[in-house]
Amino acid sequence: MPFINVKTNAKLSDSQKEVIKRRLFDCIGILPGKSDRYLMIAVEDGMDMAFHRDSETPMAIVKVKIFGGSTKDAYQKLTKSVCLVMSDEASVSGEYCYVTFEEISYWGYNGFMF
Repeated sequence: MPFINVKTNAKLSDSQKEVIKRRLFDCIGILPGKSDRYLMIAVEDGMDMAFHRDSETPMAIVKVKIFGGSTKDAYQKLTKSVCLVMSDEASVSGEYCYVTFEEISYWGYNGFMF
C-alpha cells in the first residue's frame, strides 16, 4: 500500500510527469514486500518552494508512505533511485532533493483495513 507524493518547483510537461511516475512504479520493488500493484503516485509541479534561501534552482521533496515498515538499507537504496529519477527527469540535483519515509500502521482500502 505505498503512496509516493512528489512536490517540485520545476515546471514539468505531461510526458515528464508520466516518465517520473513510470520510473517510480519500477523503483518501489526495492522495498521488500512492496510492488506497484497498489502503489499510488501524485506528481505536483510548479510548487512555490525555497531551499538554502534559493527558490530558482530545481528542487523536490518526495514523500513515501508505506503500510508496515522496511529497513534503513532498503530506504537508502530507494532514496538513491528516487534522486536519480528526479535528476534525470526534472533536473533536480540530489543536493536539492529530500526523500522522506512514513510507516503507516493502519491503511484502509476498498472499505476494509489492512
